[in-house]
Amino acid sequence: MGRAFTLAGMAEETRLAMVRRARKINRALADVYPYAHCELDHVNAWQLLVATVLSAQTTDLRVNQVTPALFAKYPRPADLAGADPADVEELIRPTGFFRAKTRSITGIAAAVMADHDGMVPRTLADLVKLPGVGRKTAFVVTGNACACEASRAGDPDHGANVTDPFGVPGITVDTHFGRLVRRWKWTGQEDPEKVEAEICAIFPKSEWTMLSHRVVFHGRRICHSRKPACGACPIAPLCPAYGEGETDPEKAKKLLKYEKGGQPGQRLAPPPDYPGLPAPPAAARAAQP
Repeated sequence: MGRAFTLAGMAEETRLAMVRRARKINRALADVYPYAHCELDHVNAWQLLVATVLSAQTTDLRVNQVTPALFAKYPRPADLAGADPADVEELIRPTGFFRAKTRSITGIAAAVMADHDGMVPRTLADLVKLPGVGRKTAFVVTGNACACEASRAGDPDHGANVTDPFGVPGITVDTHFGRLVRRWKWTGQEDPEKVEAEICAIFPKSEWTMLSHRVVFHGRRICHSRKPACGACPIAPLCPAYGEGETDPEKAKKLLKYEKGGQPGQRLAPPPDYPGLPAPPAAARAAQP
């Protein structure tokens, strides 16, 4: 796969050229990952909010293997607000930092009950006031939860088939997103809020949420941190970092993950259009050789 840029050429790239290249990459990723989505299992806004808080410093897979038992025992904000912290800690222990996360999610539950009548708030300003909720978590919720879920966040059987989104686009700057946008020379910023501001300036607002999903999908499947699969990358001709990883196509294919590598994905209950295999539940995973 040919390389479109040299390091010297990249140093001379104008902002307009960078913006055009960035938008080409986004369009290419849309073709590669038409099924890109939030990889946290949830059926309503409440579950998505809790799962996102639990996802800090761990994988979405680990969270997805933990939340079924958590939501079975504590399906509503009222249930979790009154839970014994020791019981919650034991349920979420595999996600790491379980004591701090327990304080966060029980505190969130209490705040949702006290200040929002048991409903997940729909605005960024209200979400970031909840304990343990920052801009990244808030944008995951506003960009992926559904409006009709907001009024029934405490109903565990509601929301599985809803399609009316909160409708608040946002750039979610997680580890993968920040790493890739710097690798692609879209920004040189390290601070997540500065990264967010610079990327928002490149793309129309309508693209922000799906751009976040596409970039994260690519980072998890092909553009790995230590050894990117450059030889199997569909956007290699647009990438200034081509050659940092394995360029041999056959060797690069062996580095692909999840559905791109024929492996199970991260969600136990993926969307219908996801082309890969669902992830196994925790017990089944532990039993695998």
